[in-house]
Amino acid sequence: MNSLSPADTERLRQAFLRCRDMEGTLSEQLTAYAAAGREIFPAYGEAVDRLVERINENGGGENAPRPGEVMPPFILPDENGRLVALPSLLRQGPVAVMFFRGHWCPYCRLNVRAVIQAHDRIKAMGAQIVAIMPETQEFTTKFKTEWGAPFPVLTDLDNGYALSLNLAIWLGTEIQALLAHQDLSAFHGNDGWMLPIPAVFVLGRDAVVEARFVDPDFRRRMEIDDLLAALQRANHER
Repeated sequence: MNSLSPADTERLRQAFLRCRDMEGTLSEQLTAYAAAGREIFPAYGEAVDRLVERINENGGGENAPRPGEVMPPFILPDENGRLVALPSLLRQGPVAVMFFRGHWCPYCRLNVRAVIQAHDRIKAMGAQIVAIMPETQEFTTKFKTEWGAPFPVLTDLDNGYALSLNLAIWLGTEIQALLAHQDLSAFHGNDGWMLPIPAVFVLGRDAVVEARFVDPDFRRRMEIDDLLAALQRANHER
């Protein structure tokens, strides 16, 4: 089956809620949702496997900044249209720069919820989170409001910054057909069907990368304990 029925859409929603509320690590929640998704919408899971294989063959994300390298600066608008510059964030302490696919992505939603749950610990060590998405202000606002994110959600329109980091990918016609129920052209303000590879870059005050997580398989994300440990190192080493 190459399209989602209303019944299957509801089954996916219920699976998301179960995974969101389950005890366990972020990785366990993501794995559980991926398994449910394969059962409910197998065509999409198989297409994603092929997409990930293609991205890996093309070296997607490999040339993104590595530990010990300097993170290129950005100036991007937040959900209120205010410009946010990486150097100004770093003056306040270590920063984790996180790339998300969009407000509609269940894996991103599980990911951001786990980060929010850890935010008090992140703030206590003098560190910050900044999220980057290729969506217009309307949808970054929705993402931030829906989850109560206490950190900026920035718009990388047309994936300009992600492209500069070798993180932007074209989804391909197969995925486009399977995601027809998501109006990505409205979310992005264009019909390019480009998304960033979900990634995390933990930076010290000098903008040097302390740790990174870059995985073309968007079903996998940086574990929260690893994020906290990297921010702690960045806070003490630089």
